[in-house]
Amino acid sequence: MEKEQFIKTYSVQRKKTDSIKWDALEERFGSNDLLPVWVADMEFATPETVRDALSERIQHGVFGYSLVTTDYFQAYQGWQERHEQSKFQEEWLSFSTGVVQSLYDLIDCFTEEGDAIIIQTPVYYPFSHAIRDKHRCLVTSDLILDDGRYVMDLKDFEQKIIDQQPKMFILCSPHNPVGRVWSEEELSAVLTICQKHQVLVLSDEIHSDIVLSDHQFCSSVSVAEGKFLDQLILVNSPSKTFNLASLLNSHVWIPDEDLRKTYQAWKKQYKQTENSLIGQLAAKVAYETADEWLDGLLQTIESNYLYAKKRLAEELPEVIVADLEGTYLMWLDLRSYVDKKQIKQVVQDEGKLAIDFGEWFSPRAKGFIRINLATTPEIIEQSINQLIGAIQQ
Repeated sequence: MEKEQFIKTYSVQRKKTDSIKWDALEERFGSNDLLPVWVADMEFATPETVRDALSERIQHGVFGYSLVTTDYFQAYQGWQERHEQSKFQEEWLSFSTGVVQSLYDLIDCFTEEGDAIIIQTPVYYPFSHAIRDKHRCLVTSDLILDDGRYVMDLKDFEQKIIDQQPKMFILCSPHNPVGRVWSEEELSAVLTICQKHQVLVLSDEIHSDIVLSDHQFCSSVSVAEGKFLDQLILVNSPSKTFNLASLLNSHVWIPDEDLRKTYQAWKKQYKQTENSLIGQLAAKVAYETADEWLDGLLQTIESNYLYAKKRLAEELPEVIVADLEGTYLMWLDLRSYVDKKQIKQVVQDEGKLAIDFGEWFSPRAKGFIRINLATTPEIIEQSINQLIGAIQQ
């Protein structure tokens, strides 16, 4: 589907629809007079085929205890064959209500209070929240920003493992917020370090479908032809790809049988919940039918990114825009123009933007912001104009 047709068909007005992004501005930012480009969901409706399937099911009128449909995995596997070429097996799969919930659960299951867990910062802030909330020891290894492109600091990463002896590494792939789609070589290097030091890897791959042109996603399960499966747990979800977050359906993939048995035993004691009938139906139909929809979405995201990058280069050439290879989240370094202590004043109070601030992702990222590109070109144009105007003023 072409970008223009996608936007015309699927863009929606979300204000006054109980949207956290649009209707919780007073609660979260202290003002309703802001343009929201923060929460990582979209101003685009889920595919029409999905909505038709949900409408038909709702007309049935009964939402009792339900089985996982027998063809759910086949739909997922077909999607993989068409888009990612990652090899999953059905017996690896368990369901959860969301990737963040899974982070909390898997930390509980596979580590003890006081254990160290390592992450690569700046990174999606629920990683550090989950570690701290579960009374684990947070260990960070900073990514290196090299001419707008982030790379792993493998020497620092391994030294932190030697010094702090973490039990778990939470990998973000593709990386939120810096936009990297890690190559197989990079993944092999970091997974080899974890294997060497017996560190369990929890790979968050929720953005695996949001990969822009000229880049190819490689799942951790595929690295080195599955060499690292005995130390790997992977979480992902259709929620990010198809804008389904509130339908509470996500995946936990555990290839290793012993790890899988440990998790199943933990779930039996602590996680007696039903699966989401509506969430699984929406996902199955999306995996079967939403190829053109995704193509239109990716064109829109890339177009928004290129527009924003060009405008910033013209008006504020010292702003560093991180290369966007995957996700729909643009990461900006404003420190050449704005004192770190004044970021909120300039961006929020004067620029009138509800934004994700860099320090949410790492204390060392103060002066950075994250902008959500999964929205209409009009909103991106308005947000970039407001940002430029506030900084120039």
